[in-house]
Amino acid sequence: MSDHRTKTRPNLAQVLRLVVVVEAISWLALIVATIVKYSADAPLGVQILGPTHGTLFLIYVGLTIEVRKRLQWDRRTTLIVLADAIIPFGGFVVARRADLSAAAAAA
Repeated sequence: MSDHRTKTRPNLAQVLRLVVVVEAISWLALIVATIVKYSADAPLGVQILGPTHGTLFLIYVGLTIEVRKRLQWDRRTTLIVLADAIIPFGGFVVARRADLSAAAAAA
C-alpha cells in the first residue's frame, strides 16, 4: 500500500498572516539597524534591511488587497490592517487575530 498524504496548501489569509509577521520583524530590525547606522556609523544593516523590508511591505499591501477581495472586507477593516503595517508592533496585532475573516467583524 502506498501512503498518499494529502498536502494542504495554506489559504491566502494564512499566507497573509505569515507575511505580516515577517514584515513586522523586518520593520523592527530596520529600526534597530537605523539606530546602529546613526550611532555607530554602520550603514550595512540599513542597506540590507531597507530593500528587504520594502519588498515585504509591498507584498503585505498586495496580499491585503487580495484578501480584502476574497473575504469581502469593508474599507475600514482594510485600512486598519494596512495602518497596522506602519505602526511598530502593529503587524503582530494583525497576526494575533485568530481568523482574519473574523477580524473584519471585530475591526
